[in-house]
Amino acid sequence: MGNTLLDFSGYLKFFVGLFALVNPVGILPVFMSMTNYQTAAVRNKTNMIANFSVAVILCISLLVGDKILIMFGISIESFRIAGGTLIVLIAMSMISGKLGEDKQNKQEQSETAIRDNIGVVPLALPLMAGPGAISSCVVWRARWQGWQNFFGLALTSILFAFCCWLLFRSAGLWVKYLGQTGINVVTRIMGLMLMSLGIELIITGMKMSFPGLLS
Repeated sequence: MGNTLLDFSGYLKFFVGLFALVNPVGILPVFMSMTNYQTAAVRNKTNMIANFSVAVILCISLLVGDKILIMFGISIESFRIAGGTLIVLIAMSMISGKLGEDKQNKQEQSETAIRDNIGVVPLALPLMAGPGAISSCVVWRARWQGWQNFFGLALTSILFAFCCWLLFRSAGLWVKYLGQTGINVVTRIMGLMLMSLGIELIITGMKMSFPGLLS
């Protein structure tokens, strides 16, 4: 589309596409499960770190995403396989009930640092700003060039991250009403769902990389 300017409907489509790809409503129980051992203040900090990271990742993807992939010879398919593998490993910890417990009992001196890292990996990447969202940013940026379109798409990405932050702020209410037993049940159910999602990402990446392998 060259340097044609996007209109409001274009930005709305981009926003809705991000919402469908990231599915923050579906990730909310995962966020609850991963932060159920944290205090409200630490959970809010994790929420802030996660969604700030999402905004930064999406904006960087809009700016230089395609160039970085080309520079390092990395395809979206390879990134999808790597993200799926990481999600499967996270899901295994959730199903076994060890997610959070290991961090609380074993890394006493670096507990805070480890908890902060949860906001970046795995919450921001790959659960939220995963291969789908990043590839969407790369495709939209390649189609709608020019700095005006970039700033518009970047602002839309920041607005999306802000909406996710507002949504995750309500996680404390869910934790309060579900209790520890309910959280444990949700943790294992979401672990199974996450493992299925991770396997699906791996299969999709392999299908794209090796078209005749899984046909």
